[in-house]
Amino acid sequence: MSEIVSEAWKKYLVELQVHPLRTKAITAGVLIGTSDVVAQKISGVKKLQLRRILLLMLYGFAYSGPFGHFLHKLMDLIFRGKKGNKTVAKKVLLEQLTSSPWNNFLFMMYYGLVVEGRPWGLVRNKIRNDFPSVQLTAWKFWPIVGWINYQYMPLQFRVLFHSFMASLWAIFLNLKARSVVTKKA
Repeated sequence: MSEIVSEAWKKYLVELQVHPLRTKAITAGVLIGTSDVVAQKISGVKKLQLRRILLLMLYGFAYSGPFGHFLHKLMDLIFRGKKGNKTVAKKVLLEQLTSSPWNNFLFMMYYGLVVEGRPWGLVRNKIRNDFPSVQLTAWKFWPIVGWINYQYMPLQFRVLFHSFMASLWAIFLNLKARSVVTKKA
């Protein structure tokens, strides 16, 4: 079994070198789809909502993977040749003040409009009500992920690491939402 995993990892690394954007996009799509399957199962769903999984995979493939690919390339250009804790802190701060709020806003819009199919007025109100707390919570988790990512991950693995952590984050948020519903019941 370990030979199969080892061989698959080698093939993945080749694809990451030869087709980095495509590989990161597919990886992000698969990971977000997988995290939704896990979140649905933990939530007690009897039958998986395939449409939701596919739409989230589309989001990962069309947006999250490519955005992460270009974000990390841009960060390396902005901070070209600079290393050390101060540079990592600046990268994390820049990411948290720019792409973090944008990504949370865009995801909330996409999820409400496309995944749930709600009208714009309801989605706008949900974003207006929930965005501040979502962003504040994100700023408690994602700076740590960003620090690890910029400090220890090679450039080609940053999107993979971020996508993996985003999958865990999505499961956590789903469980948190479920526990709030359970407490209110």
